[in-house]
Amino acid sequence: MAEMTVPNRTITTEQKTETSTKARPFMIALSGKGGTGKTTVSSLLVDSLIRAGERPLLAVDADPNANLHEALGLTVTETLGSMREEAFSKAIPAGMSRHQYVRFRFRQVLVEGKGVDLLAMGRPEGSGCYCFSNDLLTESIESLQQDYRFMLMDTEAGMEHISRGTLGSPDVLLIVSDPGARGMRTATRIREIALSLGLPADRMYLVQNRVKAGVPCTDDGPVPLIACVPEDPAIEAADLAGVPLVTIPDGSPARVAVAALAERLREMAAGRRA
Repeated sequence: MAEMTVPNRTITTEQKTETSTKARPFMIALSGKGGTGKTTVSSLLVDSLIRAGERPLLAVDADPNANLHEALGLTVTETLGSMREEAFSKAIPAGMSRHQYVRFRFRQVLVEGKGVDLLAMGRPEGSGCYCFSNDLLTESIESLQQDYRFMLMDTEAGMEHISRGTLGSPDVLLIVSDPGARGMRTATRIREIALSLGLPADRMYLVQNRVKAGVPCTDDGPVPLIACVPEDPAIEAADLAGVPLVTIPDGSPARVAVAALAERLREMAAGRRA
């Protein structure tokens, strides 16, 4: 089978043809207030999609407090934020334009894992935003997307990267919340932010996480419930042991619930591609 090599990824001609026939991957964004287990859900969802054969998958950690890589068992040595400062403040190699250099360095920031590639946005540096280099970063991300069927973004509650247009508009926004009243109020505020950014209401869903045994999930708010993820001792054990969350047992309650969510999202993606 003929192969072609692109930076950080070797894919077959057939795979390249398949991915190039669509404009972009099915994009899933996860948002939620700190402490709700958003990154836990993100990492298990990435793992579930990979196990279902949706590989390679592009994961983007757009939360400034980046720790998705740890949950996935990957090592990040450079973020897009630090690369942006270096690429736009230092001299570039002779014979290379700034545009070419940014695209070259962008690929170097990408971390390759087993079935997943990870891009960590990191904290804005220098001027405090990505505005200066936004167009080039957007172009780089768009050129990268054609290699993937799914893209998952672990984003902060304010969804600033989405508002800047760097990451594009998600097909689905999963708002992760605990069952408490404060978490649900935050989920409603995130919905309002997403609406203000132009995301249609019918693309937003609620994921209730860390639901204690015997406590029903609530589905009486403005965001329809798509998944109820139970409290799982295996998650706490992995955290305490400092091991990747994706190593929890196959039959653990959280993994089973997120695997069902992954199947639902695969059905949505298939409907879009039909």
